[in-house]
Amino acid sequence: MDATFTAEQDEIRRTLHELLAKHCRPQDVKSAVRTPLGHDAALWGRLSAELGLAGLALPEAYGGVGCTPVELALACEEVGRALLPSPLLATAVLAAPLIAALGTEAQKAELLPPLARGERSATLVVPGTGLALALGLTGTGEDGAWAGGGRAGGVQAGHAPDGGWRLYGEAAQVLDGHSAHLLLVAAHTGGFARSRTLLFAVRGDAAGLRRTRQTTLDETRTQARVQLRDVEGQLLGPDDSTDPHAALAAVGRSAAACLAAEAVGAASEALERTVAYVKEREQFGRAIGSFQAVKHRLADLYVQVQAARSAAYYAAWDPGAGALALAQGLDALRSAASEAVQLHGGIGFTWEHEAHLYFKRAAADELLFGPVHRLRGHAAEQAGLFGPAAHEVTA
Repeated sequence: MDATFTAEQDEIRRTLHELLAKHCRPQDVKSAVRTPLGHDAALWGRLSAELGLAGLALPEAYGGVGCTPVELALACEEVGRALLPSPLLATAVLAAPLIAALGTEAQKAELLPPLARGERSATLVVPGTGLALALGLTGTGEDGAWAGGGRAGGVQAGHAPDGGWRLYGEAAQVLDGHSAHLLLVAAHTGGFARSRTLLFAVRGDAAGLRRTRQTTLDETRTQARVQLRDVEGQLLGPDDSTDPHAALAAVGRSAAACLAAEAVGAASEALERTVAYVKEREQFGRAIGSFQAVKHRLADLYVQVQAARSAAYYAAWDPGAGALALAQGLDALRSAASEAVQLHGGIGFTWEHEAHLYFKRAAADELLFGPVHRLRGHAAEQAGLFGPAAHEVTA
């Protein structure tokens, strides 16, 4: 593995950094999240048109740029640094790769090009807090229990008289659920005895579909409650024998690497803002950054952020390490956000200060993608650390 970034990769990161520094400042973020869409549509259109951000990792055959997951992770780091509210995570990191992995050629040719151009957005719909489990981050998810258990809750799918599929049920905490043009809905079918989970493509304007934006801790990640009442859905894949679990797990690994990079970007920016502040804030006639205790705290935090960055970059090359890198990144972001609030003093404890944008992101990401200890615990189980061999070593 060559860990050196290419000139093209450095250029992608530099260009995105400069653009977001001008158009996605903290005041811009606060304004964007209060719009009906929850993000700046003009800025997202520009990022998609000029940088190809929406289709960065999609094949050129479907209108994408054709880059690797490494470029997408680097872009996510800069997006995380600015806390950009956008459809990037739901569309480019989650939904589009699932369509590319499971869809038929006709489905990919129809659905992917508009997503790659940034003209349309998409999201993955799973019930409640099941997203981390569905993606295999905190468990295998192979039994489909995250989709509602088969008896009640979640979404149920059945054959319609015309031969199509009809969906009924609801899901909450759906990323960009109120604005996405396309929804990939995980639904149970086959009845309770032979229940299995499949993915269905549902148009955002489908009859019987109701979507309500929810109040969230982190406003930069909009969420919604999605209700389906006899809604028409198109099965994603050639037939109902298509098992989505392997594709979901693969997407989960790459998504974890992107989320880890995003968390590192946010943590790095929170640290830089805090360092700049302690150099200016004076107490007892000297900058508080000159006190040894403050220096030690920030030095320890710098080491933690750099370690998380190394883990995120490694996961970009080897997505198998995504869950551990995500745990490292979320840990670093939580520490950086907490230190930012405390070292900014009284102003840092006000909700209006930008330090709380990072604090909310740190808390909300753990709720969405799994607590750090569960991410690490599942990774340890997959590595066999808790198997019979581990007991023999400790005996």
